[in-house]
Amino acid sequence: MRWLKKYVRPFDYVIVIVLFVACFLPVGIFSLTEANVNTNQKVAVISINGHVKRRIQLTTHTRHQQFTLYPAKGQYNIIEVQGARIRDKEDNSPDQIAVHTGWISQVGQQSICLPHKLLIEIKPAQAGTGTSGDTGGLGHP
Repeated sequence: MRWLKKYVRPFDYVIVIVLFVACFLPVGIFSLTEANVNTNQKVAVISINGHVKRRIQLTTHTRHQQFTLYPAKGQYNIIEVQGARIRDKEDNSPDQIAVHTGWISQVGQQSICLPHKLLIEIKPAQAGTGTSGDTGGLGHP
């Protein structure tokens, strides 16, 4: 222990404490900002290759629906909405990662099908954000 005192100065302890607190600062800031978000109103945003194809407001009163998106020739994704949750029910991608992700229902959750460049993400509803039936010609509701 004596050899440690020879190398460590009193100001070193201050630096270590400041760095330790700084490590947890982003977590604290993120927690505070997420606590202020109204998670009662949420929207599922479905995009293909970065282009939004459909927005669906998710509430407990959202009707059950199922629709198919066709990202490219020979590719399909069957999307299912049930109440306040959504999932990629079926697709013809080789790894089936989005299908195995299952239902998502919390703000910030995502379901991704990389081969089809499909992204389903849940975001908090903004003022003026409603449902959009726009499929961009890629789906059949």
